[in-house]
Amino acid sequence: QVDLAESGGGSVQAGGSLRLPCAASSNNGARKCVAYFRQAPGKGREGVAYIDTGNKNTGYAESAKGRFTIFQDAASNAVYLQMNNLKPEDTAMYYCAVGIPNGACTLNTNGYVGWARGTQVTVSS
Repeated sequence: QVDLAESGGGSVQAGGSLRLPCAASSNNGARKCVAYFRQAPGKGREGVAYIDTGNKNTGYAESAKGRFTIFQDAASNAVYLQMNNLKPEDTAMYYCAVGIPNGACTLNTNGYVGWARGTQVTVSS
């Protein structure tokens, strides 16, 4: 069982930035896939970005490329999603999730077993 703490959401204007942290309370340093997903009202949950904490490989949705960066802090092992140049279409509830790698990490929700409660991101035009 992994408990995830997530915060960092809020309201910003278009073009602004937010950083979403994701910390696992049972972090034992083992290799994991950590990803962020988001869900806007009336839409399905979509993957935004992932990181493999073992080899540091990352992957992004097309909508996030060039604007979002996922990284892991070496001291705390916490993972962060840095979101720059935010757009109104980025408005959604954001969730971090953790999974045990079975090969490469992906943005498929099926591979993730621990989910944070989510944090709201609202971007106004």
